[in-house]
Amino acid sequence: MPLFRRGASDTSIEAAQSIELPKLERMGLNAIRQSKRKGMTQDELLRKFEAYSYSSITARPSALKRKGLVVDSGERRTGRSTRKQAVLIASEFAS
Repeated sequence: MPLFRRGASDTSIEAAQSIELPKLERMGLNAIRQSKRKGMTQDELLRKFEAYSYSSITARPSALKRKGLVVDSGERRTGRSTRKQAVLIASEFAS
């Protein structure tokens, strides 16, 4: 799966292809990508990867956002705590 948006410049594509993601970031990114425009909240990621520790999973979305691979869709869904959580989508699905 590409790490760049549709219509990205050749330099953006080259830069994206040079990014090597650690295993847990790659797993989180793939899960968010598979959800397409529906996206995922932190709680949804935690449920998907319940075999991993809380801190192992919750740190990944921030790292992916800093790298520009996922973005906040602007949508919010209620989490387990009954508080709203940001829905993250892969950058290529952002409009």
